[in-house]
Formats: sequence, C-alpha cells, structure tokens
Amino acid sequence: MQAEIITIGDEILIGQIVDSNSAFISKELNKIGVSVYQITSIQDDREHILQALKEAGERSTIVIVTGGLGPTKDDVTKQALCEFMGDELVRDDAVLNHIEEIFKEYISTPISDLNREQAMVPSRAVVLHNNFGTAPGLWIKNEGTVFVSLPGVPFEMKNLITKSVLPKIVKEYNRPYIVHKTIMTYGLGESAIAEKLEDWENNLPSFIKFAYLPNLGRVRLRFSAKGDDKEVLVAGIEEQIRNIYLLIGDIIYGEEEEDGDVEKQVGTWLTNKKMTLSTAESFTGGSIAEKITAIPGASDYFKGSVVCYATETKVSLLDVPQELIDKYSVVSEEVAIAMAENVKNKLGTDFAIATTGNAGPTKGDSDAKVGTVYIGISTPNRTFAQKFMMGSHREKVVKKSVNKAFELLYKEILNF
Repeated sequence: MQAEIITIGDEILIGQIVDSNSAFISKELNKIGVSVYQITSIQDDREHILQALKEAGERSTIVIVTGGLGPTKDDVTKQALCEFMGDELVRDDAVLNHIEEIFKEYISTPISDLNREQAMVPSRAVVLHNNFGTAPGLWIKNEGTVFVSLPGVPFEMKNLITKSVLPKIVKEYNRPYIVHKTIMTYGLGESAIAEKLEDWENNLPSFIKFAYLPNLGRVRLRFSAKGDDKEVLVAGIEEQIRNIYLLIGDIIYGEEEEDGDVEKQVGTWLTNKKMTLSTAESFTGGSIAEKITAIPGASDYFKGSVVCYATETKVSLLDVPQELIDKYSVVSEEVAIAMAENVKNKLGTDFAIATTGNAGPTKGDSDAKVGTVYIGISTPNRTFAQKFMMGSHREKVVKKSVNKAFELLYKEILNF
C-alpha cells in the first residue's frame, strides 16, 4: 500500500512558503498503514503536472495532489487532471450552491464568474465537500490508481484529509499496520550514540527499522515496524526499547509520542509539583520563552521572561552589578549566575534559566570567542552556570543553547 504526494505551486519552489502540507499528509497516512513513497513539488504548469501525474500513477496506489485549485488562470490542476484521464469538466450544483452561500454569508465582494468556475469538476470525480473554502476536494479512480486533488490552503486541506480522504481510504483498502516509536536523547551526538549502539543495531530483527534524527544537541531515535500483526510489531519494538535503555539510558528523556520534547516534560513536572519558572535571555532573544509558551497550559507554571539583549539592560532591568560585568565580562559564569538568581527573585519563581553568550558573527560587548555560551540555572537550593562552546554559526549557536538550557533544567528538577 503505497502513496505519493504532489504539491503544486510556484510559491513553494521559490521558497515563498514552506510545504507543510506534505508533512501533515504523510503523518496521517502512516497512522492508517499507508507508506509514502515519494513527495514531489512542481510548478503551476500543465506539462509538469501531466508528467508528475503519469509518473506517480505508475508507482503508487494513491496519489494526493495539493494546490492549483484556485479561481485564477494560473491554477490549472483540474484541467490537467481531465486531460490526463480523458475526462471533461461539468458543473456540480451542490458545489455551486456552497460557493454562493459562502459569498452571501462571509464575503463582502460580489461573487464573480471566476468564483463560480470552481463548481466545475471532472465528470468522473467523487466530490469531497470543503466546509471551509470554495474549492472542493476530488477523488478520481483511474487505471487502478486513486488520484485525490485537494486545495493547498492548509486548514482546508487538513479538514478534507481527516474528515473525507482517510475514512475513504480505510473503507476501500486493506492496509498493513505501521508502528513507530521515537526515543528522545539529549547531550550526545549522533555518531557517539551510533558507536554505543553498533552491536545492538547489527542484531535488530529484520522487521524493525532504526533511524537517527539529529537536531542540534538532541537526537531522536526512531523505531519503525510494518506488518499484518500489530501485537507482534508493538511487542518487538518494546523489547528493543528496553534493550536500548540498558545501553544509553542515561541520555534518554522519554518517548516523543507519549512524553513530548523535554520542554513539555519540564512543563508537566512543574505543573504537577505546583512550581514555577522564569527566564532571563540575552543572545537567545526570547527563544526559550517562545518554546515554553508554545505549550498549552504554560501559564500554570511560567511567570515570564526578561530579554536583556544589551549589556545596559542586564544592569537596569535585572540589577546585574556593573562592577561584576567589568571584572568578569558580560559573557561569563558570574553574570549568568547573577541573571538567573535575579530574574528568579524578581518574578518570584522556584526555578530560572539565564543565557549570556556570543552568538556572532562579531564579538559585541565581550571579548569572548564567537560561540562561547554560559547557561545559568537557579533552583530552590542552588544557582550555577556552565560554559559551552557552540561553534561559529549564529543560528546553530542559539538553537543548541536553547536545547542545552532545557536539558540542564530537566536534570535539576528531577532532584526535587
């Protein structure tokens, strides 16, 4: 059972938007036992669309196409589908009524003939009702392959996938089970982990695939299994997870599907303990606070952040003594400790994170080498800071430091 995804739009190819649709569709298909063989992005161009449809149809049982269903002349997906399948466009009165109702209720500009044209659909298509837009989804069988055409607007596409496409696939096809489990590790690089796991990995059962997913100080380890007996797949993966804990249990922070990333685990722990957190960020510029507040319910434990990017802000807002900065430099263990202690006291929290460092490309107010980072952690019992060298790439320095900050905090909160 194999699927392909084709995304249509010049805006994707020129980098104007990111193709998030394919990631969502792939994940949802996997949940119902459909493997994605290939993802292709192409132009709003008749020839390209026809060629992509031909190639995908030769390889896969299901081809899902997103984009190119708008009312303007550059949207040619429906016409290309008809040409590819030897079909013609016909008016669907239910779709037309839906379009007219949307314009009547929600859109101030008058409906045009271009808008009405969206009610034209291939005659052989099963129309998938789009609650949130004027372009319907289309389900068309052609020579043993199902072609599904969906609007490119993400919230419209997601609703059609979950409410119409997936239930229809489940009803019409027998599918194998696909089981994934992802273990999260922090503090050790991909190659170092691979070295520790080499013998174990060489002896994995043939039905289990194992992959490394590195990301700046974090490495996710994914187990995948595919087959007809779900219980066998789950039991096999669980056995290997137990084995891997024996080898690298000291750097494992949980399972992604159940526990979430370490920042989510921090939030869950703080909520359960009724304890609170604050942050003081310099070179990370609020990135730590952003990750915290992206978690629903963060207001239960996160009291706020002081983004003290400039040296004078550390002095005026956080009361870091100027003489401390003059003596040790603004990028120093002493300043990181002062920032963590002072933000914890000012916001009245149990824990605090502080960051100060030189992310580059220039040295700024400190002579510290680019990539030099100090991360401070303040707990109810102690405050400390650690030095790290995070490299010379600015974005990499920031992201690695954010991940390291959560790792350090997580280790501390487990002591309470």
